[in-house]
Amino acid sequence: MTDSSHAPIGRRRVLIAGSAAAAAVGLGATAATGRAEAGTEAGTLQAAPAAAAVCTLTKELTEGPYYLQHALVRSDVSEGKPGIPLQLTLTVVDNASCAPLDKALVEIWYCDALGEYSGFVGNNGHQEPDNGKFLRGGVLTGTDGVAKLTGIYPGWYRGRCIHIHLKVHTDVTLTSDGSFTGGNELHTGQLFFSETVTQAVAKLSPYSTNTVPRTTLDADGIYDGGGASSGLLTLTALGSSPSAGYQGTLTVGVDPDA
Repeated sequence: MTDSSHAPIGRRRVLIAGSAAAAAVGLGATAATGRAEAGTEAGTLQAAPAAAAVCTLTKELTEGPYYLQHALVRSDVSEGKPGIPLQLTLTVVDNASCAPLDKALVEIWYCDALGEYSGFVGNNGHQEPDNGKFLRGGVLTGTDGVAKLTGIYPGWYRGRCIHIHLKVHTDVTLTSDGSFTGGNELHTGQLFFSETVTQAVAKLSPYSTNTVPRTTLDADGIYDGGGASSGLLTLTALGSSPSAGYQGTLTVGVDPDA
């Protein structure tokens, strides 16, 4: 149950910057990127901020085989699925000017704690109800370019590290059934998680009941070790233990003319 291709899916190139770059609107320089390291302080497991990466261009990542069109426009994608809370704050900017993009639709989809995607339940060896909607959805950015989504920390499936799939669209039309149509697809990528944080989460229920061996971040065939420039989130603990959940932040730059 692996993504069907590791090659980039198109010629569009995007800028993905660490959350520290969010304050650098208007800058056009480049900076070195690095992998976020997780640490322990006062019993709280928390990933340190990734090295700033301002206007760093990276190739897109594969869409994979589990995308479904007509996802709901909503901020909470959890659909009641059990798992550790996750809050995502993604800032979309123009890669040429670093200016925030207003009304860009940021769409995510990913597997639950047992590695199952809605619409494809059973592909990872676990049987559970499938409404075709859980852990899928998107929201429009505001004038600050920020999209905020909530869900659960992802699980894993055979052959892949823990990740979230991401698309950025512009000029979409919202539909009466709560979805969207049309527009321009500017970016397809993936979001990744600190291995140290993932190790702690994987020990907790329901993740611990996932019967499929977990592929680590370093062993993943798609993540290239590029840190924030390759979609590695900056993770901040929401409480004093992993069960309290995490906030993940990243600035994603796209080419509006792609």
